Amino acid sequence: MRPLLLALFTVLSVAGLAAGKPNVVIILADDLGYGDLGCYGHPTIRTPNLDKMAAEGARFTQFYVAAEVCTPSRAALMTGRYPIRSGMAHNQFRVLRNLSKGGLPASELTLAQALKAQGYATGMVGKWHLGVWTNNPEHHPLKHGFDFHFGLPHSNDMNPSAGNPPKANARGDQDPAWWNAPLFRGYELIDPKADQTQLTRRYTEEAVKFIADHKAQPFFLYFAHTFPHTPLFASDRFKGKSGRGLYGDVVEELDWSVGEILRTLKAQGVDENTLVVFTSDNGPWLLMGTETGGSAGLLRDGKGSTWEGGMRVPGIFRLPGKIKPTVERNVASTLDLFPTIIRLAGGSSPTDRPMDGVDLSGLLFNQEKLERDVFCYYRGEKLYAARLGAWKLHLVTQAGYGEKPVTPPQPLLFDLEVDPSENHDVAAAHPDVVARIQAAIEKHRATVTPVRSQLIDVVAK
Repeated sequence: MRPLLLALFTVLSVAGLAAGKPNVVIILADDLGYGDLGCYGHPTIRTPNLDKMAAEGARFTQFYVAAEVCTPSRAALMTGRYPIRSGMAHNQFRVLRNLSKGGLPASELTLAQALKAQGYATGMVGKWHLGVWTNNPEHHPLKHGFDFHFGLPHSNDMNPSAGNPPKANARGDQDPAWWNAPLFRGYELIDPKADQTQLTRRYTEEAVKFIADHKAQPFFLYFAHTFPHTPLFASDRFKGKSGRGLYGDVVEELDWSVGEILRTLKAQGVDENTLVVFTSDNGPWLLMGTETGGSAGLLRDGKGSTWEGGMRVPGIFRLPGKIKPTVERNVASTLDLFPTIIRLAGGSSPTDRPMDGVDLSGLLFNQEKLERDVFCYYRGEKLYAARLGAWKLHLVTQAGYGEKPVTPPQPLLFDLEVDPSENHDVAAAHPDVVARIQAAIEKHRATVTPVRSQLIDVVAK
């Protein structure tokens, strides 16, 4: 197809989708690794629903989050901006804690707010972790564009019970009594100590109901699972059933949940007009060991690090009849969800602030070449690495947990197309590439205005 005709076809395809206001479901796992799904190569964890979703849509092999831990990663997904821009990052306090007073600033425009302005019903189920509303009501999801909310304010290990044993969240012999997981419906605390063995099921029931209740209008569902963040819990239906122990049980129950969402979309007659995206907030928590920690596959390190295992995650997009089945090797990110989805909804990204995502619609619907600037790997407020095309440059390296940062005498360069495990530094052979990435980094840094971190302040005990 000639370039002019291809461009016209792309415009018409996207315009047609926007006219129909496609529904959007984003399903976000917590601490799921690049290598934890069957369709990404895990040999024993069974994920038939996600495997089928990947076979019917686009499975990205180079899909990234914008931070290596959950609070900044989720802020980036919701806003399409690196968390350094919103103050949702900090070098020491890497996530919001249960006593934190800060949260996603009201000045930030969320995807939910942007879609609500386009006439969408908006619902959020699961873990928020962008502000603890019991400390400050302004940080509730209902204050950030969501019409409906059901879930936890933060990670499931942040309210340990008195007498909680040492290293409890890494143990496979979990006792629900060790934890107080406060479950809310909107502002109402409906269960101060939710049974976490039932959490995935309860989340799924609420998500299914939201879809059924809003099938007659465009809807956006942000479904952010608590698991496989530790402590791990699976229901009796799944516990002891996988070949990968408790971790596998939990992931297989998440896969069941995805299947329930996809079946509901079909049953409600909205499957062919609903974009479903599945991904994770960061890489696997390797600190938890083999019993309760996941796998980054062939990638180096995991959660907490800016090595590939910490920030490259599964990324699956499905929209029947619109997204052709493909294995997509272009670099993409959760930063891209905002501009892509808002365009499909008939809106546009804000122009009053720097935006860091790229519109994926041309790539997803017409296999167009994707043009993007440098992708930045932040750890807290500091830029550790950057990727441009196939090349990744490390300015600072550090394992996810337990080690101090290392600034090498010269930046390290890796060709991720041939060395995704980041084993072979080739900087000496490619000084021109190093210089090009360094220039792109400086161009990016010139767009960043320092703001006070939201992760610093806590309420008095």
